[in-house]
Amino acid sequence: MPDVSSTELMVIVAARELKDGESVLVGVGVPNLAANLAKRLHAPRLLMVYESGAVGSNPTRMPLSIGDPCLVSGAKSVCSMYEQFAYYLQGGRIDVGFLGGAQIDRYGNINSTVIGDYAKPKVRLPGSGGACDIASNVKRIIVITPHQKRRFVEKVDFLTSPGFVEGRERWKELKLQGGGPYAVITNLCTFKFDDRTGEMTVAALHEGVTMDQVRENTPWEVKVADDLQTTPPPTDEEVSALRALDPDGIYLR
Repeated sequence: MPDVSSTELMVIVAARELKDGESVLVGVGVPNLAANLAKRLHAPRLLMVYESGAVGSNPTRMPLSIGDPCLVSGAKSVCSMYEQFAYYLQGGRIDVGFLGGAQIDRYGNINSTVIGDYAKPKVRLPGSGGACDIASNVKRIIVITPHQKRRFVEKVDFLTSPGFVEGRERWKELKLQGGGPYAVITNLCTFKFDDRTGEMTVAALHEGVTMDQVRENTPWEVKVADDLQTTPPPTDEEVSALRALDPDGIYLR
């Protein structure tokens, strides 16, 4: 197994979740790397849609922001942000979306608004942006996050972007068109979501990681899949392709 950082491992595992022919709403940073890596290795027909309005982007270098001009060159379409959200996202045309936040709970609910009480928060965060729309309308949500106690909480301080809320039954009552959270990828493991309850469940441990390590960093009683897997280690091809995407370590540092 090549020597990889925890960030590189998370990017590679996330890229494997993307399928050829899917549409993916891409943000900057780690999700950007995952989508571009998948497109170069196993999903050449992956349709990358950026929040700025670039649809079907084929950047020749890693974009520095969603407004980077390299996203436009060779794109299938360029539209306004309003059109991108109204026609593509709320129109139900996006298969996969990446999200992140300061907190996440067992049902995949995400907080990116405040830490502490809303009226008198300890920390005020950037807020939703388009995250709530993405969580509500995309068929599969993937979260990439370090596995830390301050991020994994029993209940988010503020529900910015809905996961399965209090379980799949509550999600159904909301009648959102999205499919809800699909995977949470950390530096320790990959979580999927129970088909019945909607609760986060350990589906695969990364090589060398134990369930004790996962439990030590998760504040609730963690569910474990009956067929618990071990994450296949990154290949030389995956690592080389990833590092070529970010040779200066802008995101991989």
